Amino acid sequence: MHTSHRPGEGPYAAGVARDAADRGAAGAGCLAGRTAMVTGAASGIGRACALALSAEGAFVHVVDRSRAAAQQLAEEIGGAAHIVDLSVPEAVDTLPDDADVLVNNAGLQHVAPLHSFPPERFALMQRVMVEAPFRLLRRTLPRMYERGWGRVVNISSVHGLRASPYKSAYVAAKHALEGLSKVVALEAAAHGVTSNCVSPGYVRTPLVEEQIAAQARTHGIPEDEVVSRVMLERTALKRLIEPEEVARAVVWLCTPHADGITGISLPLDGGWTIR
Repeated sequence: MHTSHRPGEGPYAAGVARDAADRGAAGAGCLAGRTAMVTGAASGIGRACALALSAEGAFVHVVDRSRAAAQQLAEEIGGAAHIVDLSVPEAVDTLPDDADVLVNNAGLQHVAPLHSFPPERFALMQRVMVEAPFRLLRRTLPRMYERGWGRVVNISSVHGLRASPYKSAYVAAKHALEGLSKVVALEAAAHGVTSNCVSPGYVRTPLVEEQIAAQARTHGIPEDEVVSRVMLERTALKRLIEPEEVARAVVWLCTPHADGITGISLPLDGGWTIR
């Protein structure tokens, strides 16, 4: 699952609070009275999304396997913590079904050539990033349909749109999540429910930071060259994306401004996919 991005770091760290004060008619408080569920919510992108959704008035179900971090965040935002390992299908099926907004964010990474990629790791990543979102959608869509309103936002990746070597499980899972999102968009449209993906490039989280050593070993280059030569090689904007940027995109997809948008993938990739 996504690991934590320490609050206060990076040039965008104050963005959610600043935007909440500045948005005004652009959607401040647009989720008052709504309930959101964010997976992998105790840290990184998930934490930023939980904070941003809460700032818009939503009650947030904080879903993560890290007990201390999930409980601390839930207490901070007045939400509810759910300590769940999303790789266990029976555990996923115990989560609440009352979400108006579902953010499928939890994920993990493993970097290795396909011929030596551990099959058990491949299967684990599909359970967390494909099967768990499917199961959560089965649980939450009926209630969204009853209410005639819902927002599904899947945190995909540039790797849901493009491939990179040594990431067979991650690329496969994110491509599957993109497809699942489109099917939901088609089925749910008549019920007032939209389904979209936000597809960032490399985001400044410990999940990415942990990849640097693995990428250095796999590519046979020094760690200090991984960001420039591997992670940012294809991007026009030569910087990492911040978690708060992703969270703002998630919130925007839940505002009235995005009522007519469904079935898309919104790249936050610094220009990666324009090549």
